[in-house]
Amino acid sequence: MKIVPVVRKAALKDIDEELEDMNYWLSRPAHERMAAVTQLISKSLKPGQRMDKTIVVKSVPNRIK
Repeated sequence: MKIVPVVRKAALKDIDEELEDMNYWLSRPAHERMAAVTQLISKSLKPGQRMDKTIVVKSVPNRIK
C-alpha cells in the first residue's frame, strides 16, 4: 500500500482547523471516535495507572409540563 501525499494550498486566515476537525470526527462512526478518545486517554496515563471512571455527571432533561 502506497501513501499518497495530499497538498492543499490556502491562506492561513482562510483555514478553520477547528471546524475541519469537528466535521471530520462527526463523519466517523461512533466506535471509531470512542477508540480515538480511549487511545488519547491511555497515552496521558502513567504506566499502571487506570482511568478514573468514578465521576459521572448525569443530567435530567427538562420536561415540558
